[in-house]
Amino acid sequence: MTDSASYDGARVYFAAGEAHLRPAGVVPVGMVTGRFSVLSPGTERRQMAATVSGPGRDAGYMALAELDTGWILAPAPHGAAFAPSVPGALTVPKGAAMSVVALARFQLMAALGLDRVPSAPGTDTVVVGSGPVALGCVLELHRRGAERIRVLTHRRHTPIGRAPAVATVTDAQPASADLVIDAAGRPDHAAALVAPGGTLGILGTPDETSTLSALAAHRGGWTVVGMHELAATTNGTYQHTYAEVAAWLAGHLDVRLAESWCRQVPGHLAPRTFELLGTAARPVEPVVLFDWSAT
Repeated sequence: MTDSASYDGARVYFAAGEAHLRPAGVVPVGMVTGRFSVLSPGTERRQMAATVSGPGRDAGYMALAELDTGWILAPAPHGAAFAPSVPGALTVPKGAAMSVVALARFQLMAALGLDRVPSAPGTDTVVVGSGPVALGCVLELHRRGAERIRVLTHRRHTPIGRAPAVATVTDAQPASADLVIDAAGRPDHAAALVAPGGTLGILGTPDETSTLSALAAHRGGWTVVGMHELAATTNGTYQHTYAEVAAWLAGHLDVRLAESWCRQVPGHLAPRTFELLGTAARPVEPVVLFDWSAT
């Protein structure tokens, strides 16, 4: 959770199950303005829903500000000003494409989590989900040598299908994959796909009520790996890995393809965007960036 003392003036606030826009404030001395912020739809939808019966909260945790030396990507809410020295901040080289900056943030999650997976991606890998976390995961799997990745999603013609080595499917045989990575926050569904002796990676954030069958894991001989990006990770590793995946994206991915996965939305439309999440009218692009420069 972001320390509220490290930021000021969050522009989006969750209350009563809805997103609300706040006016821009004066940037405190020693802080920088968040020009862009990156939406993490799964996590933020759960946080918004929790305010139906719980307290309100500031929304977002991926903010981008521009410095003379380049961009800084910090764990701060949407549109907030923040201290450049906030723990967990990532530096981005000057001139980096915004699409690469955002995609690398999600690929970082997969890279750090896959470092804890005991087996390398083979020929039978399934990723469950088609949002930004899943996209970052398939890009990282491809970087590590995966030549064919099945993406299980209920969305037809989803943009993740344009990623290298990806084949999208709307169903998969139970107990059929050696490596299954849940990127949708539903590890109970993903577990049904793990072959005997296989590995289940939990990359998407599950709901607090989500459960896995210990008996099924026991009988199937599974390895279950928690893939939270900050688990047993030092800040030096965090920055180094981000720089590594960002450089790989910039050197191996067509910038037009990267841009096709990202949509920039004016910040004042953030509440409407949250309203559309979970509906057929939501943005088709996996990655959404709110632009606060003119709001």
